[in-house]
Amino acid sequence: MCCLALLAFGLGPRIALLAWWIFGDKVDVAFDTWIWPLLGLLLLPWTTLFYVIIWSVGGVNGEEWLFVALGFALDIATYSARAARARYATT
Repeated sequence: MCCLALLAFGLGPRIALLAWWIFGDKVDVAFDTWIWPLLGLLLLPWTTLFYVIIWSVGGVNGEEWLFVALGFALDIATYSARAARARYATT
């Protein structure tokens, strides 16, 4: 059950962002080029997802950057959990 939760936490934002990019126009409106969302999809999915959500609500300025920073913290936590799991895995 724990592995399923970690898998959903790791792949969930990527699937949501990809679906929003394919079936909606918010990602294209938030970014000028397709390179930044692609890099965000591969490297920082939570940060990119939070940026698109905040951008679609009314723009990213002032206090809204705190939500983008929260997305970045979730990305760092995801990568840290993978590293810790690999370090303490028993074979």
